[in-house]
Amino acid sequence: MSPEQRRTVIDEVRRSLGPAKVSERRACQVLGQSRSTQRYVKRPAADEAKLLTEMRRLARRHPRWGSRRIHDALRKRGWTINHKRVERLWQQEGMQVPKKQQKQRRVTLGGSENSCVRKRAERPNHVWSYDFIEDRTEQNRKLRMLVVIDEFTRESLAIEVAWSWTARQVVDVLGYLFAVRGAPEHLRSDNGPEFVARVVTRWLYQAGVQTLFIAKGSPWENGYVESFNSRFRDELLNRELFTGLEDARWVVDRWRLDFNHRRPHSSLGYQTPAAFAARWLSSAPQVASATPQPPAPLRQASGTPAPDSLISTGS
Repeated sequence: MSPEQRRTVIDEVRRSLGPAKVSERRACQVLGQSRSTQRYVKRPAADEAKLLTEMRRLARRHPRWGSRRIHDALRKRGWTINHKRVERLWQQEGMQVPKKQQKQRRVTLGGSENSCVRKRAERPNHVWSYDFIEDRTEQNRKLRMLVVIDEFTRESLAIEVAWSWTARQVVDVLGYLFAVRGAPEHLRSDNGPEFVARVVTRWLYQAGVQTLFIAKGSPWENGYVESFNSRFRDELLNRELFTGLEDARWVVDRWRLDFNHRRPHSSLGYQTPAAFAARWLSSAPQVASATPQPPAPLRQASGTPAPDSLISTGS
């Protein structure tokens, strides 16, 4: 039992037996409590009210953040504060984030050769991954969102929202990203029809990008984008009710920018993805592949005329 719990027990014992019959000294001696601890009175710090106000403000803005991310955010706002104090106040105020526990299948480090465990990203633009995630509008109409991330920097490169998707539309999005950031060396995805379509695979081959298709029924092999999708759903989709397509596009894009530039990422040492990418590029300028390069020249596919540029094929 904690000292606070023992204080409560001693007070309850004396109250039930009568203070005249059981002295504080006797109760503390029997229950193993120091009298100085029993008589201790909390003296909150002068800035505690201001600190709690700031913690509640951060918790309202980011309702799925735990005490560690709140502590990191406070330090970045100029607070000189120990993480133990934040955790104590976090628990004292009942601000813990509820998390429903679900049984998970045990995943070994094996899997196919294209899994994120065996084929890891080693630098920016080395491995991208993409996937679809779905939600519904206020009128119960389905929205499909194409998510593209850089597995090394954890940056969200695109979250495009539409009613439905074709392989040609997927190529359009990739074409724009390749033109802006340079083509990645590998692109990881599942075996969805929009990803394995001949239009997409042929276009990626012409762009010099190797495809990494994970094993069927093995979403954990595409773990980085699946983890991003869970954060995306938990922090935005489960909290927002979209009135239509344009509303969803605006809200999602604002969240994506916030994710890249303001949300600290635990696996990056609580840096934001954009800050981590900038710091990595500035500390490793000798790595040519780290800087986004123009797309490689297209290789002529048999029977298919090569377009003039990726931009013409992408937009």
